[in-house]
Amino acid sequence: MSNRLTDFEEEVYLFIKERGEVLTSNLPPRMMGVVPKLKNMGLVKVYKKLTTPWASKKRKYVRVTEDRPKE
Repeated sequence: MSNRLTDFEEEVYLFIKERGEVLTSNLPPRMMGVVPKLKNMGLVKVYKKLTTPWASKKRKYVRVTEDRPKE
């Protein structure tokens, strides 16, 4: 698998990196489709956590795992 990102994948990666931690539901619909590929490449992490202390439902978040290696 190539570590090269397309322009749009790079845009999504930077979008997530700038914001730090993003609810997956807050990502624009087109950007949600790129998240699985970024996850498989090890560039982002998708995880669940509570949004408020009194809520029992967890929500999915995405964040950048670490800086991307230079090509």
